[in-house]
Amino acid sequence: MTSVVAQAHFIFGLRTGVRNNLCFFDEQSVVFPCGNSCVCYNSVQRCQRFIPGSEKSQGMRALAISANRRYLAVSECGEKATITVFDLQHEQGRKRKVLTAGDMLVEEFVCMAFSPDSKYLIGQTGGPEWMLIFWLWEKQKVLATVKTGNSNNSVTQVSFNPYNNMQLCVSGTGVFKLFRYSEGALKQSSFPKVESINFLCHTWMTEERVIAGTDTGRLLVFESGDLRREINMASKAVQEQPDSNSLHRQVELKKIIDTDVDEGPNVPRITAILSYSKGFACSLGSGTVCLFEKNEEDSYRRSKDIRIPPDPYSNELTPAECQEIDTMCISPAEETLAISTDRGQLYSFSLSSLEINKEEHIHFEFLSQPFHSKSITGLSVCIRKPLVATSSLDHSVRIWNYDTKVLELYKEFQEEAYSVALHPTGLFILVGFSDKLRLMNLLIDDIRTFKEFTVRGCRECAFSHGGHMFAAVNGNVIHIYSVTYFENILNLKGHNGKIRGIEWSLDDSRLVSCGMDGAVYEWNTQTGKRESESVLKSCSYTDVAFSSDCKTILAVGTDLTLKEIQDCQVLREVPADEVAHTAVAVSHSGRVVFTGTSSGTIRAIKYPLPIQKEWIMYQAHCGPITKMVITFDDQFLFTVSEDGCLLMWKVIDKDGRGLKSSRQIIHTEEILVTKSDLEEKTQNMLELKMRLEELQMENEYQLRLKDMSYNEKMKELSEKFTQQIESLKTTQQIMKTEMEKQEREHQKSSAELTVKNSKDLKDLELSYSQKLIVEHERYQDLQQKNLRMQEDYEKQLKDAEERKVQSLQELTQRYEARLQEKTQLLVQCQEEAQQQSREFKEIIKQVEEDEERKIHDIQIKYEKKLHTEKEINTNLKGETGLMTQKFYSLQRQIDDRCTDINKLKQERQRLLGLIRSLESDIEDLKRQISGHEKTSQDKDKTISGLKKKNQELEKLKFVLDFQLNDLKKQTEPQQDDIAEKKERIHQLEEELVQIDQSNTQLKLAVSDLRLKLRTRDKEMHKEMQKVKDLETHLQRLKADLHNCVGFIQEPRKLKDSVQMIYARYVPQTDGAEKSSVDEDIQRAFGRHRDHLERTVTSLKTRLAKSAEEHEKVYVKIMKENVSLITEINELRKELRLVRTQVKDYKAQLATFKKSNKSRPNSENGPKKETKHEDAE
Repeated sequence: MTSVVAQAHFIFGLRTGVRNNLCFFDEQSVVFPCGNSCVCYNSVQRCQRFIPGSEKSQGMRALAISANRRYLAVSECGEKATITVFDLQHEQGRKRKVLTAGDMLVEEFVCMAFSPDSKYLIGQTGGPEWMLIFWLWEKQKVLATVKTGNSNNSVTQVSFNPYNNMQLCVSGTGVFKLFRYSEGALKQSSFPKVESINFLCHTWMTEERVIAGTDTGRLLVFESGDLRREINMASKAVQEQPDSNSLHRQVELKKIIDTDVDEGPNVPRITAILSYSKGFACSLGSGTVCLFEKNEEDSYRRSKDIRIPPDPYSNELTPAECQEIDTMCISPAEETLAISTDRGQLYSFSLSSLEINKEEHIHFEFLSQPFHSKSITGLSVCIRKPLVATSSLDHSVRIWNYDTKVLELYKEFQEEAYSVALHPTGLFILVGFSDKLRLMNLLIDDIRTFKEFTVRGCRECAFSHGGHMFAAVNGNVIHIYSVTYFENILNLKGHNGKIRGIEWSLDDSRLVSCGMDGAVYEWNTQTGKRESESVLKSCSYTDVAFSSDCKTILAVGTDLTLKEIQDCQVLREVPADEVAHTAVAVSHSGRVVFTGTSSGTIRAIKYPLPIQKEWIMYQAHCGPITKMVITFDDQFLFTVSEDGCLLMWKVIDKDGRGLKSSRQIIHTEEILVTKSDLEEKTQNMLELKMRLEELQMENEYQLRLKDMSYNEKMKELSEKFTQQIESLKTTQQIMKTEMEKQEREHQKSSAELTVKNSKDLKDLELSYSQKLIVEHERYQDLQQKNLRMQEDYEKQLKDAEERKVQSLQELTQRYEARLQEKTQLLVQCQEEAQQQSREFKEIIKQVEEDEERKIHDIQIKYEKKLHTEKEINTNLKGETGLMTQKFYSLQRQIDDRCTDINKLKQERQRLLGLIRSLESDIEDLKRQISGHEKTSQDKDKTISGLKKKNQELEKLKFVLDFQLNDLKKQTEPQQDDIAEKKERIHQLEEELVQIDQSNTQLKLAVSDLRLKLRTRDKEMHKEMQKVKDLETHLQRLKADLHNCVGFIQEPRKLKDSVQMIYARYVPQTDGAEKSSVDEDIQRAFGRHRDHLERTVTSLKTRLAKSAEEHEKVYVKIMKENVSLITEINELRKELRLVRTQVKDYKAQLATFKKSNKSRPNSENGPKKETKHEDAE
C-alpha cells in the first residue's frame, strides 16, 4: 500500500439529472450531488464536506433531507437499487441505514421523501413496476407497498403531508393521488380525473390543500384530493372562492382539464414549486421564479419575479437566463432562496432584502461559482501562480484559483475548446479549437487572443517547463513552436493513429507521446529524432507521463494495465481489474502514481510499481476521467471528467500532513495590462477628477445657498417656538390653579362618603346577625327530620329483600319446568328442520342449475358486447394517445424548430465565410474528380477491349509475339523523354531557389522600411501625447479661471488667485526664444517627414513592381511545371497500361501453352512454343 494518500478537498460542479439535487442543511450550508459524492458546502467559509457514494453504484437518482435537517437519503441505481440514509451531524456523514425493496427487483428509486417527524420514509420505484414503498427506516422495515403508475403514467414526485405523518401525495403524468396509511396498508383516499394533465411538481399549503404545477404553465389547486380551481398566473391578485353551485363547478373543472391539451407550444413549464410561511414560490418558464404571498384565507398575490441574470461573457446562442429550473429550496429561517438549473448551475437570493429592494427586475446571484455545463476536455496548471485552467465542450475556458477557491477568469467562444495549456508564468494560455490554435494573454478582466496558429482540431497541447516552447498535436503529427519567435521549429512524425497524450521532460530536452495506434515514442526536441519506442498494436493508449527522474515512462491504455517502459521495453505491468485506466499523473517526489479510470474512480499506486495489485481507490466522478495533473509543489491533485466537474484533492501522507517538497514556490501577484487599456483608464481618471472638482465647486456653492436658507428658517422657527413656549407657560399656570380647586373638592366629598359607608356597614351587620340565628334553628329541625327518614327507609329495604328472595325461588321453579318442555319441543323442531333443509337443498339445486344456465347465456351475451366495447374503447384510447403524443411531439418539434431557426440564422453568417473558403477547395476537388472520371472511362474501355481480345487469343497467338517486340521498341524512346523532362524540372527548381533568395532580400528591405515607419509612428504618438497634455493644461487653466470668477466681488482674493494662476501657468524663461526654437524644430521635423514620406512612396512603388515581376516569373514557372507534370503523369499511365498488357499477354500465352500440351494429337505445338520462348 502507498504511504501517500489523496483527500477530497474541494469540487467545482453540480451533477444534473438527480431529483431534488439541492437542499439546505443550515442557514449557511447547502447539500448537492457532484461527481459520485454528495457535497455539504458552507457558502460563508467556502469549505466543503464530502459524503462519498457506494462503490458498485451506477449513479445517483434522487436526494431527500429530513424535516429536522439531520438525515440525508440518497437513492442509487444498480442491479438492486438502494437508499442510503446518512447522519449529517456527524463530521464524515456517517452511514446510518441502507434500505432496499425487499424481494422485488427494483433498478431505481425515482424520488423520495421523509415524514414530518423524520421516522418514516417513502420511495417511488421506476418503471415498469412504479411501486410506492413505505418504510420505518430506522428498523429497515417495509410497512406497506402500493402501485401508483404504469408505463403511460410515470410518477415524478412524492411527498408527506407536513401536518400528518400518515398522509401522502403522488403526482406525475396523468397521476395525482392521495394515500393514507391505516391498518398496515396504503389506501387511496382520492380519485380525481386528471389523465390528460402532466404534473411536474406539487407542494402542500395547508392540511388539506395541495398546489400542483403542470408542463403547460398552470397552477391547479386540490382540496382533500379533488381538483377545485386554477390560479391565474397573469393576474397580480388571485382570488380563489369556492363555487356555490356544484354543477357550475363541474363545468369549470371540465374546462380546466380540457384546456390542458389545447395549450400552445410556447407556454412556460412549471418545473419546481415550494411553499413557505408567507405563501409559495414557483418556477415560471426558463430562468424565472415567481413569489406568491397569501393575503387572506383563500387568496394569493403575485408579489415579485426573480430572474437568472444574463451572462455578460457568454457567446452562446441560448443565453444563461434561458436555463430551466430543476430544484428550489429555502433556508430554515426563510432568509435565502436557492435554485439549481438543468445546466448544472447554482443560484441564490436573499429574501430578507426583498422588502428593501424596490427594483422592477430582481436577479439571482451565483451560490458558489459558475460551473462547466458539459464535458471538460482540457486541464493545466502553472508554476508561478495558484491557477488551474480548464476547457470544455460548452465553448468556455475557465481560470480557477485553488488558494481562494474562486473563478478568476472565464470566457466563452464560438467554437468548442478541445485542449488547454497554461504558461509556467501564469500570464499566457494556449487553447486548441476546431479551426485554429490560439495563444492568449490573461489580462486583469479578459482572455485576449494575440496570436493564432494554423493547427486544426488540436486535442493535446503543452508548454515546456521553461516556457520557451510549446507542443501542439494535429492528428498524428506533433508541431513544436517557439514562444519567442512563434515559428514552427520541428514536426514530429511517426504515429499512425491519433495522438492521445504528450508530456515534456523536466529539462525540456525530450518529449514523450502516445497514440491510438499502440505506440509510445520518446522524441529528442533538439534534433526531432526518436530516441526510444514501444509499440503494442493490441492496446490503444490514452495517456502517458514521465517518472519523477525522467528515466522511465508510465503509460495507460485500453488493455486494462499500467505499464512502465524503459529503453523500448516494458519493465512492469500493473493490471486494473476490469476497469480501463484513462489518465495518469506522477508526483514530482516520485513516491506515488495516480491513475484515473473509465468508471470515474481514482487510484493511488506506490512507486516504484508493486508486483501485486496494491492500490487505494477513491470515489471521485460519475463519468470517465479525461485529465489529471499534480501541482509543481506536490500539494494538490486535480482531476476532470466527462461529468463537467473539477475535483481538487489534497495530497498528504498517512499521518495527515502535506508532502514536504524541496521546491519552494513563491506565487507572484503580477498581471498583464495592455497599454491602450491603461491609457484609457488614466484618461478616464483625469476626466473624472476634473468632473469631481467641478462637482465639488457646485456642491460648495449650493451648500452656501442652503446654509443661508436654513439659517433664515431656523430664525423663523425659533421665534415661533419661543411664542409657543410662553403661551404654554400661561396655560400651565391656569391648569395648576384648577387642579388645586379640584383636589379640595375631592377631599370634602371623600370625607362625606366615609361617614355614610360606616353607618351602612353597621346596619348590615345587625341585619345579617339576626338572619343567621333564624337559619341555624331551621337547620336543626331539618337534621331531626333526616334521621327519621333514614330509619323508615331502612325498614322498607329489609322488607323488600325478604320479598325478593321468595319471588326468586318461585320463578326458578316455574322456569325449570318450562325449560324441560322447551327442550322436548327443540328436539322435535330440529328433526323437522333437517327434513325441510334436505327438501330445500334439492329445490335450491334445481333452481340454481336453471339460474346458472340463464346467467351463463346472459353472461356470454354481455361478454361479447363488453369485448366489442372494450375493443372500440382501446382503439379510441390508442387513437387519443397517439393524437396527444403527436400533439406533444409536434409542440416539441415546433419549439425545437424555433430554437433551431434562431441558431441556424446565427450560424448562417459564420458558415458563409466557411462556404467561401470551401468553394475554392470544391473547385479543386471537382477538377480532380473530372480527371479521375476520365481515367475510369479509359479503364472501362480498355477492360472491354481486353475481354474481346481474350476471345480471339487462340487465333492471335503468333501475332502477339510480334506485338510484344514492337511495344518494347516503342517504350525505349518514351523513357528517354522522361529522363529529359526530369533534367528540365531540376533546372526549373534551381531557378525557383534563386527567385526565393531574391524574395527574401526584398522581404528584408520591406522589414527595414516597416521599422522606420514604426519609429515615425512612435514620434507621432509622442506629439499626440504632448497635444493631450496641453489640452489638460488648458482645462485646468479654465477651471482655475472659473474659480477666480467666484471672487469677483472680493478684489484682494481675486488678485491673489490671478497671481497664483500666473505663477502656475506662465513659465519664468524667455518666451520669445522658446517660441522661435519651437518653430525651428517644427520646420526641421516637417522637412524630415516630407523626405521620409517620399522615400516610403518610392520604395512602395519599387516593391510593387518587383512583386509583379516576381509573380509573372513565378506564374510562368508554375505553368511550365504543371504542363511537365501532366506530361509525366500521362507517360506514367501509358507505361502502366503497357506493362499490364504485357503481363496479360504473358499469362494468356502460358495458358495457351498448357492447353496445347494437354492435346495428344498436336505434335507441332510444343516445337512452336519453344521457338516462341526463344524469341522472347
